[in-house]
Amino acid sequence: MCLATAPSAFADSRSDDPAFSLDSSSECKFGGKNIASTPWSLQRIIMDQLKDKATGKGVTVAVIDTGVDDDNKQLAGQMASKGKDFVGGRADGTQDLQGHGTKVAGIIAAKKVPNSGFMGLAPDAKILPIRYTGAAGKNGKVKNGNSDTMVAAINYAVEQRVQIINISSDTQGRRDPEALRIAIQEAVDAGIIVVAAAGNAGVDGLSKKTYPASYDGVVAVAASDRNDERAFFSQAGDFVDIAAPGVDMVSTVPKGGQCTDQGTSFAAPYVAGVAALMKDRYPEWNSKQIIARMQETAQRPTAEPNRYVGWGVVDPLAALSNSTEPGETPKPEAPQQAGSGQVTPMRVTMGETPAERDRRIAIYVLGAGLLLVFVAGGSGIAVRDWRRKKAGGLGTD
Repeated sequence: MCLATAPSAFADSRSDDPAFSLDSSSECKFGGKNIASTPWSLQRIIMDQLKDKATGKGVTVAVIDTGVDDDNKQLAGQMASKGKDFVGGRADGTQDLQGHGTKVAGIIAAKKVPNSGFMGLAPDAKILPIRYTGAAGKNGKVKNGNSDTMVAAINYAVEQRVQIINISSDTQGRRDPEALRIAIQEAVDAGIIVVAAAGNAGVDGLSKKTYPASYDGVVAVAASDRNDERAFFSQAGDFVDIAAPGVDMVSTVPKGGQCTDQGTSFAAPYVAGVAALMKDRYPEWNSKQIIARMQETAQRPTAEPNRYVGWGVVDPLAALSNSTEPGETPKPEAPQQAGSGQVTPMRVTMGETPAERDRRIAIYVLGAGLLLVFVAGGSGIAVRDWRRKKAGGLGTD
């Protein structure tokens, strides 16, 4: 039972769309430069205020992925341990040939470095790197994991007593392996916050389940865009719990440097990072209370959740601004923003790709050009006819 990591070079083509999945080999240079500007996903919050409330100290997040390369300066010293490799036969999980897991880890816990606006949401949290897929195979091919290696990775994370597990993957063919369901349930029963990507096959807007995101107790994360609307690729479904930025996401890559990527794969660690901050600030709250507070304080279009963004787009500052102990289930209330007052409900749309936007603008320009041609042509004909009539009239007077 193979699983697809989205988006990545080895992902299931049924779960990933080339229109929004960036090709790491061409877009991401391992060991490259850092991006100087602050990414939009961090501009939407005030990092200094966030840092004053919590930094994720004392919290460990297991990243079950392609491994995490700790050679990147922003991730050096951020590992709780060397972790484990369940697919490549290595002694630990700190090799990442694909770069996917390193990006996921950076969104959670990358340290601040000079000359870059990017950092992780919870820079004092620790990462437990666990590789379940993406190892080097024979003849230069990638060795993919399966449900067995993912189950082993989840069980290992539970044994290591992590507080949060991030899984930016979903099963191929939307299958529901029994062993995976059991492993997830055991992690949830252990009080671990399990965060999973909802999937990237949502272009058609139809509801479809993905696993492990659809399992009870898992925080299923959709991707949102710069307008706090569902990213066009994000999978819809009643299982979606919350949304987070997942478009043009800056993060760390192996051997140093940063690059951009997009997908629910990178929305999930955004939520995992917020959960780490909340575990730091509210250590007495259990996992259900933390999840409920994130959902209650999310920026949402209606009082009730919907199948596109769940309870809405996670608001880190709002989630950390109310110390009143929450219940274990979110309460449907009027939409709130940053813990203060009503906000105008946002639209829920399918969204459009940059290519679709360019085509739309091109059509507008072409239409306007044709209209000018028609107007100019029509005006010329009208003037010519008027002159003819005038000339004829003068001859009969």
